[in-house]
Amino acid sequence: MPCLDDIPDLRRRFERPEFAEAAAGLPIQNLVYVQVDATPAYSLLEARWALEQPLVAGVVAWAPMEDGEVVATYLDELQRMGPRVKGIRRLLQDEPDPDFLVTPSLIEGLRLLPKYGYSFDICIRHQHMARTVDMVRACTETQFILDHLGKPDARSHMLDPWREQLAELGALPNVVCKLSGLVTEADHDHWTVADVEPYAAHVLKVFGEDRVMFGGDWPVVRLASTYRRWVETLDALSAGLSPGARRKLWADNARRVYRL
Repeated sequence: MPCLDDIPDLRRRFERPEFAEAAAGLPIQNLVYVQVDATPAYSLLEARWALEQPLVAGVVAWAPMEDGEVVATYLDELQRMGPRVKGIRRLLQDEPDPDFLVTPSLIEGLRLLPKYGYSFDICIRHQHMARTVDMVRACTETQFILDHLGKPDARSHMLDPWREQLAELGALPNVVCKLSGLVTEADHDHWTVADVEPYAAHVLKVFGEDRVMFGGDWPVVRLASTYRRWVETLDALSAGLSPGARRKLWADNARRVYRL
């Protein structure tokens, strides 16, 4: 993974024993494995490996979505791996030009996903939010999952224009938001629950209880928190929800959206 070259804390093995240790004592029944941006040549191997892991009920695999209609050959290969491949993620967060998100070939590729029954996980930074709204609007039949709240600048306590743009995105019926990756956008060493509360509260407000779901973001979350601390933080942030809404956040919405 070239993206880890400058992050020594993540350049080591993270497999089943390491996750079992990080999640010890937590009531985990199933997992959705989301691709970790391996070098593209290894991405099919990554998907096959993920499908072999215990507890994995669904896999979100990489695909070159910007290839337009040609990506169908890659999607065909993923479909041959079986029904536990549930969706696609092609990271967009490092695209220097936000207009990449609305290039015709990318839109063409994204519009193919409903044919395969695949959703698309959106991983962006807050600078891409405006174009993300345009991308989702252009693909009305595609199910989108926004990862990491669109990575707002929680380190600087910046809410706008992220807040208004997220509300625009939340008004679109074909997108849900994953509550994940929030503490790694805050001050890694000094963040508090109060620091991240405004972001989580806004997501819960604009997406509503049926379109939010927990994301663990392990092992990247380790840069700012243990896995357990993040779970306990989101538990505190969602304490005001009804029991039914909490079940949706922690499990039911993911089961529905990822078709588990």
